[in-house]
Amino acid sequence: MANALPERLRRDFEYLRAHRRIPKLKHPRTLTEKVNWRILNDRRRCISWTCDKLAMKAAAASCAHARVPRTHWYGVDLKELLDVDLPERWVLKPNNASGLVLPMSGPVSEEQVTRLIELTRGWLSPSTYNHLCEWAYEMARPMFLVEELVGDHLGPTDYKFFVFEGVPRFIQIDTRRFENHHSTYYDVEWTRLAVATKAFPAEADLMRPPGLEKMLRAASDLGRGFDFMRVDLYYTGNEVWFGEFTPYPGSGLIAFVPRTFDRQWGDLWQLPRLGEG
Repeated sequence: MANALPERLRRDFEYLRAHRRIPKLKHPRTLTEKVNWRILNDRRRCISWTCDKLAMKAAAASCAHARVPRTHWYGVDLKELLDVDLPERWVLKPNNASGLVLPMSGPVSEEQVTRLIELTRGWLSPSTYNHLCEWAYEMARPMFLVEELVGDHLGPTDYKFFVFEGVPRFIQIDTRRFENHHSTYYDVEWTRLAVATKAFPAEADLMRPPGLEKMLRAASDLGRGFDFMRVDLYYTGNEVWFGEFTPYPGSGLIAFVPRTFDRQWGDLWQLPRLGEG
Protein backbone atom coordinates (compact mmCIF):
# COMPACT_ATOMS: atom_id res chain seq x y z
CA MET A 1 0.00 0.00 0.00
CA ALA A 2 2.83 2.40 0.86
CA ASN A 3 4.40 1.84 -2.59
CA ALA A 4 1.27 3.29 -4.20
CA LEU A 5 1.73 6.64 -2.41
CA PRO A 6 3.51 9.66 -3.95
CA GLU A 7 7.18 9.79 -2.97
CA ARG A 8 6.85 12.49 -0.30
CA LEU A 9 3.92 10.72 1.37
CA ARG A 10 5.72 7.40 1.13
CA ARG A 11 8.76 8.83 2.90
CA ASP A 12 6.52 10.43 5.55
CA PHE A 13 4.84 7.08 6.11
CA GLU A 14 8.12 5.16 6.41
CA TYR A 15 9.62 7.82 8.68
CA LEU A 16 6.54 7.86 10.92
CA ARG A 17 6.67 4.08 11.18
CA ALA A 18 10.36 4.12 12.14
CA HIS A 19 10.53 7.22 14.32
CA ARG A 20 6.95 7.65 15.54
CA ARG A 21 6.85 11.21 14.25
CA ILE A 22 6.45 13.07 10.94
CA PRO A 23 9.76 14.38 9.52
CA LYS A 24 10.25 18.13 9.13
CA LEU A 25 11.57 18.06 5.58
CA LYS A 26 11.00 21.71 4.68
CA HIS A 27 13.54 22.70 7.34
CA PRO A 28 15.27 19.41 8.33
CA ARG A 29 17.40 19.50 11.46
CA THR A 30 18.27 15.90 12.41
CA LEU A 31 20.57 13.55 10.54
CA THR A 32 17.71 11.22 9.60
CA GLU A 33 15.56 14.12 8.39
CA LYS A 34 18.42 15.35 6.22
CA VAL A 35 18.93 11.87 4.76
CA ASN A 36 15.24 11.92 3.82
CA TRP A 37 15.61 15.43 2.39
CA ARG A 38 18.48 14.16 0.21
CA ILE A 39 16.41 11.17 -0.94
CA LEU A 40 13.59 13.42 -2.12
CA ASN A 41 15.51 16.43 -3.40
CA ASP A 42 19.17 15.86 -4.22
CA ARG A 43 19.64 14.98 -7.90
CA ARG A 44 23.16 16.34 -8.37
CA ARG A 45 25.73 14.57 -10.57
CA CYS A 46 28.03 14.04 -7.60
CA ILE A 47 25.38 11.82 -5.99
CA SER A 48 24.15 10.05 -9.12
CA TRP A 49 26.85 7.35 -9.25
CA THR A 50 27.26 6.65 -5.53
CA CYS A 51 25.00 3.57 -5.45
CA ASP A 52 26.61 1.94 -8.50
CA LYS A 53 29.24 -0.43 -7.10
CA LEU A 54 31.43 -0.49 -10.20
CA ALA A 55 31.36 3.31 -10.43
CA MET A 56 32.19 3.77 -6.75
CA LYS A 57 35.06 1.28 -6.98
CA ALA A 58 36.45 3.18 -9.95
CA ALA A 59 36.26 6.43 -7.97
CA ALA A 60 37.87 4.86 -4.89
CA ALA A 61 40.78 3.49 -6.95
CA SER A 62 42.41 6.94 -6.85
CA CYS A 63 42.61 6.86 -3.03
CA ALA A 64 46.14 6.10 -1.92
CA HIS A 65 45.08 5.02 1.56
CA ALA A 66 42.74 2.12 0.74
CA ARG A 67 42.77 -0.97 -1.44
CA VAL A 68 39.80 -1.67 -3.66
CA PRO A 69 38.68 -5.31 -3.94
CA ARG A 70 39.47 -6.70 -7.37
CA THR A 71 36.55 -7.20 -9.75
CA HIS A 72 36.83 -10.56 -11.53
CA TRP A 73 33.65 -10.33 -13.64
CA TYR A 74 30.51 -8.31 -14.18
CA GLY A 75 27.48 -8.87 -16.36
CA VAL A 76 23.86 -9.91 -16.40
CA ASP A 77 24.17 -13.59 -17.43
CA LEU A 78 25.47 -15.74 -14.58
CA LYS A 79 26.12 -18.58 -17.02
CA GLU A 80 29.20 -16.62 -18.10
CA LEU A 81 30.78 -17.59 -14.78
CA LEU A 82 31.44 -21.05 -16.23
CA ASP A 83 34.15 -19.46 -18.40
CA VAL A 84 35.63 -17.12 -15.78
CA ASP A 85 38.88 -17.90 -13.98
CA LEU A 86 37.46 -17.48 -10.49
CA PRO A 87 39.71 -17.16 -7.42
CA GLU A 88 39.70 -19.46 -4.41
CA ARG A 89 37.40 -17.10 -2.49
CA TRP A 90 34.98 -14.58 -3.99
CA VAL A 91 31.62 -12.92 -3.51
CA LEU A 92 28.70 -12.34 -5.84
CA LYS A 93 26.84 -9.02 -5.49
CA PRO A 94 24.33 -6.93 -7.42
CA ASN A 95 25.81 -3.73 -8.79
CA ASN A 96 22.62 -1.78 -8.13
CA ALA A 97 21.63 -2.80 -4.60
CA SER A 98 23.08 -3.00 -1.10
CA GLY A 99 23.01 -5.71 1.54
CA LEU A 100 22.93 -8.65 -0.87
CA VAL A 101 26.02 -10.85 -1.06
CA LEU A 102 26.84 -14.52 -1.60
CA PRO A 103 30.30 -15.76 -0.55
CA MET A 104 31.61 -18.47 -2.87
CA SER A 105 34.79 -20.42 -3.50
CA GLY A 106 36.65 -21.61 -6.58
CA PRO A 107 35.21 -22.38 -10.02
CA VAL A 108 31.52 -23.14 -10.42
CA SER A 109 29.69 -26.03 -12.04
CA GLU A 110 26.58 -25.81 -14.21
CA GLU A 111 24.57 -27.06 -11.24
CA GLN A 112 25.97 -24.29 -9.03
CA VAL A 113 25.20 -21.65 -11.65
CA THR A 114 21.62 -22.89 -11.86
CA ARG A 115 21.41 -22.58 -8.09
CA LEU A 116 22.89 -19.06 -8.18
CA ILE A 117 20.31 -18.00 -10.75
CA GLU A 118 17.58 -19.14 -8.39
CA LEU A 119 19.15 -17.50 -5.32
CA THR A 120 19.63 -14.17 -7.05
CA ARG A 121 16.22 -13.95 -8.69
CA GLY A 122 15.03 -10.37 -8.31
CA TRP A 123 18.45 -8.97 -7.40
CA LEU A 124 18.57 -6.74 -10.48
CA SER A 125 15.05 -5.38 -10.14
CA PRO A 126 14.60 -1.71 -9.21
CA SER A 127 13.01 -2.66 -5.89
CA THR A 128 15.19 -0.36 -3.77
CA TYR A 129 14.14 2.71 -5.71
CA ASN A 130 10.52 1.67 -6.08
CA HIS A 131 10.09 1.10 -2.35
CA LEU A 132 12.42 3.65 -0.74
CA CYS A 133 12.65 6.31 -3.50
CA GLU A 134 16.47 6.32 -3.26
CA TRP A 135 17.25 8.01 -6.56
CA ALA A 136 20.92 7.02 -6.88
CA TYR A 137 19.90 3.34 -6.92
CA GLU A 138 17.73 4.10 -9.95
CA MET A 139 20.86 5.48 -11.63
CA ALA A 140 22.92 2.33 -10.88
CA ARG A 141 23.40 -0.15 -13.72
CA PRO A 142 21.51 -3.43 -13.08
CA MET A 143 24.10 -6.18 -13.31
CA PHE A 144 25.98 -8.69 -11.19
CA LEU A 145 29.61 -8.44 -10.17
CA VAL A 146 32.12 -10.89 -8.77
CA GLU A 147 34.89 -9.54 -6.56
CA GLU A 148 37.54 -10.95 -4.29
CA LEU A 149 36.46 -11.80 -0.76
CA VAL A 150 37.93 -9.53 1.89
CA GLY A 151 38.46 -11.31 5.20
CA ASP A 152 36.85 -14.67 5.94
CA HIS A 153 33.44 -16.03 4.93
CA LEU A 154 31.76 -14.14 7.79
CA GLY A 155 33.20 -10.88 6.57
CA PRO A 156 35.54 -8.53 8.46
CA THR A 157 34.39 -5.90 10.94
CA ASP A 158 32.74 -3.08 9.01
CA TYR A 159 33.86 0.45 9.94
CA LYS A 160 31.36 3.03 8.67
CA PHE A 161 32.71 6.58 8.83
CA PHE A 162 30.25 9.48 8.83
CA VAL A 163 32.13 12.16 6.89
CA PHE A 164 31.02 15.79 6.69
CA GLU A 165 32.80 18.05 4.16
CA GLY A 166 35.72 15.62 4.12
CA VAL A 167 35.98 15.41 7.92
CA PRO A 168 35.16 12.08 9.64
CA ARG A 169 33.20 12.82 12.80
CA PHE A 170 32.02 9.48 14.17
CA ILE A 171 32.10 5.77 13.34
CA GLN A 172 29.52 3.01 13.27
CA ILE A 173 31.15 -0.37 13.81
CA ASP A 174 29.16 -3.33 12.52
CA THR A 175 30.16 -6.76 13.79
CA ARG A 176 28.81 -10.26 13.19
CA ARG A 177 26.72 -8.99 10.30
CA PHE A 178 25.71 -12.44 9.04
CA GLU A 179 24.80 -14.13 12.31
CA ASN A 180 23.98 -11.72 15.17
CA HIS A 181 24.34 -8.18 13.86
CA HIS A 182 25.57 -5.50 16.29
CA SER A 183 26.17 -1.78 15.71
CA THR A 184 28.36 0.18 18.11
CA TYR A 185 29.31 3.86 17.88
CA TYR A 186 32.62 5.62 18.62
CA ASP A 187 34.04 9.04 17.93
CA VAL A 188 37.23 9.43 15.90
CA GLU A 189 39.36 9.39 19.07
CA TRP A 190 37.87 5.96 19.83
CA THR A 191 35.76 7.14 22.73
CA ARG A 192 32.59 5.13 22.95
CA LEU A 193 29.38 7.08 22.34
CA ALA A 194 26.36 6.48 24.56
CA VAL A 195 24.05 5.83 21.64
CA ALA A 196 22.41 2.72 20.22
CA THR A 197 19.78 1.88 17.63
CA LYS A 198 16.53 0.01 17.90
CA ALA A 199 17.54 -2.14 14.94
CA PHE A 200 20.81 -3.64 16.20
CA PRO A 201 22.15 -3.88 19.77
CA ALA A 202 25.56 -2.51 20.67
CA GLU A 203 28.56 -4.67 21.47
CA ALA A 204 30.57 -4.52 24.66
CA ASP A 205 33.59 -2.23 24.42
CA LEU A 206 35.59 -2.83 21.24
CA MET A 207 39.36 -2.67 20.95
CA ARG A 208 40.75 0.30 19.07
CA PRO A 209 41.76 -1.04 15.63
CA PRO A 210 45.48 -0.69 14.89
CA GLY A 211 44.63 0.80 11.51
CA LEU A 212 42.33 3.54 12.82
CA GLU A 213 44.54 6.42 11.67
CA LYS A 214 44.91 4.85 8.23
CA MET A 215 41.15 4.40 7.98
CA LEU A 216 40.56 8.01 9.03
CA ARG A 217 42.87 9.24 6.27
CA ALA A 218 41.09 7.03 3.74
CA ALA A 219 37.64 8.13 4.90
CA SER A 220 38.68 11.77 4.68
CA ASP A 221 40.04 11.37 1.15
CA LEU A 222 37.05 9.39 -0.07
CA GLY A 223 34.50 11.69 1.58
CA ARG A 224 36.05 14.88 0.25
CA GLY A 225 33.81 16.66 -2.24
CA PHE A 226 30.57 15.61 -0.57
CA ASP A 227 28.61 17.68 1.93
CA PHE A 228 27.99 14.34 3.65
CA MET A 229 28.87 10.76 2.85
CA ARG A 230 29.14 7.59 4.86
CA VAL A 231 32.33 5.84 3.81
CA ASP A 232 32.43 2.12 4.63
CA LEU A 233 35.84 0.52 5.13
CA TYR A 234 37.39 -2.72 6.35
CA TYR A 235 40.68 -3.28 8.10
CA THR A 236 42.13 -6.74 7.69
CA GLY A 237 45.55 -8.16 6.97
CA ASN A 238 47.08 -4.86 8.16
CA GLU A 239 45.44 -3.10 5.22
CA VAL A 240 42.54 -0.71 4.74
CA TRP A 241 39.99 -1.90 2.20
CA PHE A 242 37.27 0.12 0.51
CA GLY A 243 33.75 -1.15 1.10
CA GLU A 244 31.32 1.32 -0.42
CA PHE A 245 29.89 4.80 -0.43
CA THR A 246 26.55 5.13 1.36
CA PRO A 247 24.68 8.35 0.55
CA TYR A 248 21.48 7.22 2.30
CA PRO A 249 22.55 5.47 5.54
CA GLY A 250 19.72 3.35 6.85
CA SER A 251 17.47 5.23 4.39
CA GLY A 252 17.08 7.73 7.23
CA LEU A 253 14.90 5.21 9.04
CA ILE A 254 17.28 4.11 11.80
CA ALA A 255 16.03 5.38 15.16
CA PHE A 256 18.87 6.46 17.45
CA VAL A 257 18.51 6.13 21.19
CA PRO A 258 18.64 8.71 22.67
CA ARG A 259 17.24 10.98 19.95
CA THR A 260 19.58 13.80 20.94
CA PHE A 261 22.32 12.18 18.84
CA ASP A 262 20.13 12.42 15.74
CA ARG A 263 19.92 16.19 16.21
CA GLN A 264 23.57 16.53 17.26
CA TRP A 265 24.77 14.72 14.16
CA GLY A 266 22.32 16.59 11.97
CA ASP A 267 23.94 19.85 13.05
CA LEU A 268 27.18 18.66 11.42
CA TRP A 269 25.58 18.50 7.97
CA GLN A 270 25.24 21.71 5.99
CA LEU A 271 22.80 20.89 3.21
CA PRO A 272 23.82 21.99 -0.29
CA ARG A 273 22.19 24.58 -2.47
CA LEU A 274 20.61 22.52 -5.19
CA GLY A 275 21.77 23.25 -8.70
CA GLU A 276 25.42 23.31 -7.58
CA GLY A 277 27.64 20.31 -8.34
